[in-house]
Amino acid sequence: MNAFRLCGDMTHLLSVVVLLLKIHTIKSCAGVSLKTQELYALVFASRYLDLFVHFISLYNTFMKLVFLASSFSIVWYMRRHKIVRRTYDKDHDTFRHHFLVLPCLALALLINEKFTFREVMWAFSIYLEAVAILPQLVLLQRTRNIDNLTGQYVFFLGAYRVLYILNWIYRYFTEPHFVHWISWIAGIVQTLLYADFFYYYIISWKNNVKLELPA
Repeated sequence: MNAFRLCGDMTHLLSVVVLLLKIHTIKSCAGVSLKTQELYALVFASRYLDLFVHFISLYNTFMKLVFLASSFSIVWYMRRHKIVRRTYDKDHDTFRHHFLVLPCLALALLINEKFTFREVMWAFSIYLEAVAILPQLVLLQRTRNIDNLTGQYVFFLGAYRVLYILNWIYRYFTEPHFVHWISWIAGIVQTLLYADFFYYYIISWKNNVKLELPA
């Protein structure tokens, strides 16, 4: 654990809190991609298969439970809640997210740290997380109507990954034999996908104008 890792975890947690705050208090999921939320639920479900068999720390277990519970709660709200589901923009959220799942699974079967079920699923979750934001970014580009909470949610989600990259750099220089190519490459790809959003988010914040992404 170091400052970059802790800040990354807290930023990731903050992104979830912002999204749940929007959905629970405003009773709206406008501008939020259900496809992305389903992918994240799959990411956490496949990554945390060791939840009850491999104990690292109370902090680690708590964070796993939080991300699992929150991701499935968001999907439930958007699919089942009688008020929230009416605000879901199904007409614009049309990214075929299942086309991301199979290539990531195939890649995990080919490139993993160890060919066991849990390790393959872990690699799968890493690859899938790298691209899970794509339906959300496409939805924002199509609607071009980004409210503050949705914009903050995506920003914090991207910032978490940037902080994790700084964590990896720090650990590479301070811990012997710290090499995790799968996480590193997937993390860089994920961060690059946010680059365009970051640019327009910072411009809108600097000029105090509404955030809009180019179509």
